Amino acid sequence: MSTIQIPVSVLNLAPIRQGETAKDAIDAMVDLAQATEKMGYTRYWIAEHHNTPTLVSSATSLLIKHTLENTENIRVGSGGIMLPNHSPLVVAEQFGTMATIYPDRLDLGLGRAPGTDMLTASALRRSQSDQAVYSFPEDVKSLLTYFGPEENQGYVKADLGIDSNIPLYILGSSPDSAVLAAQLGLPYVFAAHFAPAHMEEAISIYRKQFQPSEYLDSPYMTVCLNVIATESDEESKFELTTMQQFFMNVVRGSREPLSPPVENMEELWSSREKQVASSMSSMTLLGSKESIREQLSRFQEKYDVDEIMAVSYIYDPDKQKRSYEILKEVTGDE
Repeated sequence: MSTIQIPVSVLNLAPIRQGETAKDAIDAMVDLAQATEKMGYTRYWIAEHHNTPTLVSSATSLLIKHTLENTENIRVGSGGIMLPNHSPLVVAEQFGTMATIYPDRLDLGLGRAPGTDMLTASALRRSQSDQAVYSFPEDVKSLLTYFGPEENQGYVKADLGIDSNIPLYILGSSPDSAVLAAQLGLPYVFAAHFAPAHMEEAISIYRKQFQPSEYLDSPYMTVCLNVIATESDEESKFELTTMQQFFMNVVRGSREPLSPPVENMEELWSSREKQVASSMSSMTLLGSKESIREQLSRFQEKYDVDEIMAVSYIYDPDKQKRSYEILKEVTGDE
């Protein structure tokens, strides 16, 4: 069977699995990075979430540094750094320092959401107003300046960031970020793994409104999808129940760790929870290698994106690695 030639990358929210500790989750994050690096994945991104005890991805920059230390070639980045929570100067100093230690291996994905509830967002904010959310476009421009040439710097500099040219990616789950990415001529990453409703509109807006820049000549569109790839379609439906429980917990606002698969989800969720969770996770590649190939082929025929970023909520770490392996076999040399 022919392969679908497209770069593939990894997104990891770094969840804690049932029966494991936060340290186990961090170790598993590194282990998956090492495994996907060997498979030939393009990049490995780590999310930012706060006040969520089942995810260890709160100090994202520290986790990125830890992953860089324990890998050799794969690009490591943020999916993303949520700029309302951070001063652009501090982000530039942190990423400039990492880029100095690990040159040409760092990506900076940027989001305008806080990555948490509003009470926690208020505790995180650098000011007591909500203006940080609205200053997102200016904050992105500040980072582009901090990472740019010496002659473009003002009085305040992120010294280790100067001339680092760390690639910036705009993350989005709505058309708003598509407009900004297009205006700035930056690559765009859409979060179809949890917010698929506006994906088609956002892709269209980004491509139509894209303005070439010193960073990109033409649009570069990445879509993040859920992937549950197994040896058979039947097995994938069983493993899928871990992800279904994950999204059920999101809908409920409950704080349960990543749970093992179950035989019958109908015993766990209500019809409303099923409807909402299924809607959130509808952009999922599911099944055997042949099924994944067919689904991805249909997706690419319709959207023709430049890169796929995959998140796999699978309880068994070895099966999770196998899922990434199958996706890589579908999208590259077997």
